[in-house]
Amino acid sequence: MKFLEYTPLESINEFLSNLNLGERTIKGCLEAYSCKHTGTDKKLSLSLEHEILDYLGKSSDTDSSSPAEYLLSRSSRKTLIYLVLTLYHMYPDYDFSAMKAHQFFTEESWDTFKQIFDTYMFEASKEWIKENEGGSLLETLFKALDEVVKLAECEIYSYNPDSDADPFLEKGAIWSFSFFFYNRKLKRVVSFRFCCLSNLVVEGYLVDNSSDEEDGEIFDDMDM
Repeated sequence: MKFLEYTPLESINEFLSNLNLGERTIKGCLEAYSCKHTGTDKKLSLSLEHEILDYLGKSSDTDSSSPAEYLLSRSSRKTLIYLVLTLYHMYPDYDFSAMKAHQFFTEESWDTFKQIFDTYMFEASKEWIKENEGGSLLETLFKALDEVVKLAECEIYSYNPDSDADPFLEKGAIWSFSFFFYNRKLKRVVSFRFCCLSNLVVEGYLVDNSSDEEDGEIFDDMDM
């Protein structure tokens, strides 16, 4: 996987790098990758493939909705491997299991993504309009993604791991989303993660305030 630089993505990344809204901060990051193997990708791909095949060999589940049924297709296995490789490049120090990651990937539509974006990025969109003349943040995002991965040809996946095993989750997160836009023809993936953080938690206000309250309770029963 090779990181790809695209100016349209960078302008959005710059805007979402640290959008302070008072008590909350919205952050977002777009990253584009070529699915062409580089470095240790081939070895890791083989390891992930063996993990999946080993799982399939041991599984007797024939439910059409089960991971085993879905991954019988070589095309589906390749898609999962590319998505997991993208995760590895985003977080090289984190150990991703193919079968565990598979549980957390859900195929989505653009309409589903748009609904989530409109709901959770409403305030960010208002700030974008204030700072930029022309189209909305979502329109700008659509054009940037379309330029890089041709949205009409894309498969869209959300990634929603357990909070205990989520490398994307930051301190003070109020909400967090991760999406992957994969074009199998272009062999290209764009990841988009965006989240909202509580500035009170990040700045340690709640911890300090809690300590002050506890100190106050201690001294309440003492003669001063």
